[in-house]
Parts: sequence; structure tokens; C-alpha cells
Amino acid sequence: MGEQTILSEQTIFRNAKLADGSLADFFVTGGRFSAIAPAGKALPSDHATIDPIIIDLGGQLVVPAFVEGHIHLDTSFYGDAWRPHIPCTNGFDVRERVAFQAQNLAAAAPMADRAKNQLELCIGHGSLAMRSHVMVDSSVGLKHVETILAVREKYRDLIDIQLVAFPQSGILSSPGTAELLDEALKLGCDLVGGLDPASFDRDVKGHLDVVFALARKHGAGVDIHLHDGGTLGLFQVEEIAGRAKALGMAGHVAVSHAYGLGDIPADALKKAGARLAAAGVAIMTNAPGNHAFPPVAALRQAGVTVFSGSDNIRDSWWPYGDGDMLNRANMIGYRSGFYEDHELAAAFDVVTHAGAKALGLEDYGIAVGASADFVAMRAQHVPEAVVAVPKDRTVYRRGRAVAKDGRMMGIIQA
Repeated sequence: MGEQTILSEQTIFRNAKLADGSLADFFVTGGRFSAIAPAGKALPSDHATIDPIIIDLGGQLVVPAFVEGHIHLDTSFYGDAWRPHIPCTNGFDVRERVAFQAQNLAAAAPMADRAKNQLELCIGHGSLAMRSHVMVDSSVGLKHVETILAVREKYRDLIDIQLVAFPQSGILSSPGTAELLDEALKLGCDLVGGLDPASFDRDVKGHLDVVFALARKHGAGVDIHLHDGGTLGLFQVEEIAGRAKALGMAGHVAVSHAYGLGDIPADALKKAGARLAAAGVAIMTNAPGNHAFPPVAALRQAGVTVFSGSDNIRDSWWPYGDGDMLNRANMIGYRSGFYEDHELAAAFDVVTHAGAKALGLEDYGIAVGASADFVAMRAQHVPEAVVAVPKDRTVYRRGRAVAKDGRMMGIIQA
């Protein structure tokens, strides 16, 4: 039979090519993989059912759905009017970019519409788990959080979304923000964020005191934006790792961007990698084109979980971004000088299993018991998929086709 868009309690997918090159059939019951067997082999008798839906994947490569580990649903202009990029007056300046963002958002389409556009872009390419940072400061209060929480609820059957309460204007330098972050976590945000404790708030200890106190109070995770480079960035990475280890928060803390790890000597990087791995702190990179970025291979070798995300898509920070995490794996591989198959597979892991680990997803992957969230595409194997970035994909959410060739198969009203 052809692809189905109606969720069946029991569906059999035949002739799926797995990452190891083998062909398999798998059985999905109630939206989860209930059995996986070599193609053509009879499934266990206890999985027999009357008139199941049968979908022949025809040897397509089947991989877990992608993990979009860092995005900003509230500030993208994707689907809105084109907004020309405004350059900073003197290099890269976070405060100036924040000001440009406020200026652009004042004239933007409704946030719910823009978030919907961005979500459907990401789902269409195969991302079914996401972490979005949502702006919280004295100028917007909790409006962004309330809007994105409502959007998350509407899309809950299509994608799992974690929200980070993100202090875009700092914490100590923006009076009332600590209290707003507290309220955002009460409303339903999953993590508390931070922003350049040294260069923005100019008080590393004070900034991290607030972030980690809120995390402990609410049992929340931490994901901190860190743009500072060199030894200043390294110092803050070490401080965050020290806090995470002291508080027993391994697996619940991430540093996003961490540009400083990309412009320090090899011996300093080795020590930082060991410290991050021991503390269980993950590093997010989107391999931006105009910045040094954390060396993916070296950090992975040290045992650090490295994951990725689109970050900004057509917003006030840059005009790029396509919401395709397979293309992001291609970028990471290209910028990292990954050529061998095992290196290309590592780039793929960054946007799949490593992302799932960083986000703490417990039912992820092509495995019995996991949620049947996967992508089927025409590729011989994972390394070819990373290089070719095939667009002819079908995205399955809990065993139901929800997107094909980059487009959603159903539209949800914002």
C-alpha cells in the first residue's frame, strides 16, 4: 500500500534500510515501535493483527527524526516580510543586535503566525523534537512566553518542544528580569537561560547565582548563551561546568555557542573538554559562518555531548536558516573538515542521538519501545545523506506521515 496519513493503532513498515545497511520490517503499535525484524521475516505471533496498515518503504534509508536543539520561535521573520540585515557599527555587538531586534519586532507580523511558519518549516524537514529559547525581559515581560506556550500546545501532537526562559537583555543589568524568569518557569518553561555573564552583565558570579538558583528552585535545566571568545569565554565555560558538577546537574546543563572553545590553544581545549565531560555539560553549536566555533571532533573525543540547532532563522541576527537539521549536519561536517564516513556519521549524530541526549529524550531512536518518530529518504547510507541532503523525505510522527518533501501534510491554524 502507499503512504498513509491516518494514524492506525497497528502499522507494519516493510523494507526499511537501517543505518547499518540492513533491511528491516518494523511494527508500530500505539505510536511506538513494538517489534523490529529482518525484512521478510515473520513477526512474532503476539504481534499479529487483523488488517493492519502495511507501508512498503522500498529500501529507503530510515533514521530517527532530527533534533532541533536551539532555535528562537518568537523572533524569526520566516514567512513575514523580508527584513534587510542591519550591520553593527563596530563588529559583532550583542547589545546592538538586541536593539535592532526590538526595532524589527515592533513592525513584525503576529508572533503566533511567525512561530507557526517556523515550526512547520522544521517539521517539514524532519525535526520532531525542539528546544526554543523565548525572550524574557522588562520590555516584553512574559508576552513572548505566553504566546509560544500557546503555540506549543497547538502543535503538541506533531512535535515535542522544550522552552528556555531566555534573558535577552541580561539579568542583573535588566531590573526585574530575575522575577520574570521565575514566573516564566512557573508558567511552563522547561529551562532557565542566561546571556554572556561577563560581557553583558559584567558579573559572572551574580549572573550564575540567579540562573542556578532558579534551576534548583524549579527543578529545571539550564541552557546559557555564551558568545564571549578566547580566555574570557573559556573562563565562563569552566565556571558553568563547576556549578553543574557541584550541584549534581550532569545532563541538565548546556552552553550554547561557546565561541571561546574555538579560539583557544589545543592544550586548553583538552582540559576544558575533560572538565565539561566530567560535569555532564553539553555544548551546542550551529557552526556559524563568521565565528570560531567549538571543535566538534575534539570535544566528542573528550566525551562531551555536542548537539546543534538552526539558532536564528531570518531574523535580526542574520538572514540565513532553512530549518533543516540534515543540512545543518552538512554544514558542521563541511566547516569541521569531516571527509571520512565515520566523520560524516559523527556530524549526523550531532543532529540526532547527541541532540536527544542533550535534551534528555528518553524514548528516542529506531528501537523497540521508542516513539515511532522517523524520517525515510532516498540515500544509500548516513554518510551519503549528510553529503547529498536529499529533499525527497517523508516524516513520520508516532507512525503517521505528517510531512513529505519539505511540506506539512496538514495545516494547523495559529
